[in-house]
Amino acid sequence: MARPRIVIVGAGFAGFHAARRLARVSRGAADVVLVNPTDYFLYLPLLPEVSGGVLDPRRVTVSLADTLPGVQVVLGEVDGIDTDGRTLSYVDPEGRTSRTSYHRLVLAAGSVNKLLPIPGVADHAHGFRGIPEAVYLRERLIQQIELADATDDPTEREARCTFVVVGAGYTGTEVAAQGQLFTDEIVRHHPRLDGIRPRWLLLDTADRVLPGLAARMSRAAERVLRERGIEVCLGTSVTEATADGVQLSDGRFLPSRTLVWCVGVRPDPLVEATGLPTTRGRVTVDEYLTVPGHPEILACGDAAAVPDPARPGEITPMTAQHAVRQGRLAADNIAASYGVGRRRPYRHRDLGFVVDLGGWQATANPLHVPLSGLPARAMARGYHLLSLPANRARTAADWLFAAVGSRPSVQLGLVPDAAVPLDTAAPELARR
Repeated sequence: MARPRIVIVGAGFAGFHAARRLARVSRGAADVVLVNPTDYFLYLPLLPEVSGGVLDPRRVTVSLADTLPGVQVVLGEVDGIDTDGRTLSYVDPEGRTSRTSYHRLVLAAGSVNKLLPIPGVADHAHGFRGIPEAVYLRERLIQQIELADATDDPTEREARCTFVVVGAGYTGTEVAAQGQLFTDEIVRHHPRLDGIRPRWLLLDTADRVLPGLAARMSRAAERVLRERGIEVCLGTSVTEATADGVQLSDGRFLPSRTLVWCVGVRPDPLVEATGLPTTRGRVTVDEYLTVPGHPEILACGDAAAVPDPARPGEITPMTAQHAVRQGRLAADNIAASYGVGRRRPYRHRDLGFVVDLGGWQATANPLHVPLSGLPARAMARGYHLLSLPANRARTAADWLFAAVGSRPSVQLGLVPDAAVPLDTAAPELARR
């Protein structure tokens, strides 16, 4: 009798941990296949430190082959699922289309940049969901400071030294915090810019930064940002973006050459293409992560509308904590369907959050204990080191070098502007 074939789509937090758990519990009794556009798992929470010049991009990318023994990794973007025939199609890195069958399927396709119908944004803004975008932003910051140094036009110099981040959630707040420290350091190496400090603006339509987190964390983060000179513009959005700047909803026009889009995420477009039932754009599942009418398909992470047991009638937020737990539960429930273990509904306990603001600043609420400053910074670093599946020693070494030295500030020209469009179904890939 042929061994069951379990296919996992996506190697984000949910897919990676589902594959890891399945490989462990199956003990070779099943073929576990992971289909993903890249050969690595991206530890997304540390991505702002890549754009801020603190971490080498390789530190936040974890090799699937090294960390998932017994799992077959297939490089490709899934573009269709035949639920009746139990097959899926994917396009490999060379553009070839292939198909594979499954006995059980785990949909963990994740999410992509959220788009809004604002004129010019798709053409002039860049998102922040993958390594290409983080590397592009790092080099963009360096480039704009160097171009500001090269010009004698004060208007152009001011525009090139102005950086706008839209979205004051977890990602946008950390991107602005890390970017501000990085550009301040770059300017110090350019004597012609003496007396000029890069201008950073963080915009959000909400009435506070980090609107999804506790009010105390929000106040602490906003205080740090404002003390550093970052302009936090709440109740404000972009109404139009151009090559020369952005028009704000309060009537101001900001001359700028850099617009970073961190307004949130939406489920991967694959979700809609599957034809499976959806709730708020995410695949509908029950408390066991199973798709109604398709007991062979489970969904988890950002792509799944998992009922939130702590908030009846609501679905779980798109966070790494939920994705990790759901990925492991999906693996356990698949194992239970083969007689190994017991099927369980999704339950969770909020462990709190950490927000790294760079330097010696952070805010955190581990197990709802409020922390800020150096204790929160230590908590954030410890949490990330424990959560990283690999590269811990190298990451700690990068942190040490950044603390006692300077951040590397050279352009490598690896990711051109056209390679990281905002409107993309695969932000983890640089477009050709």
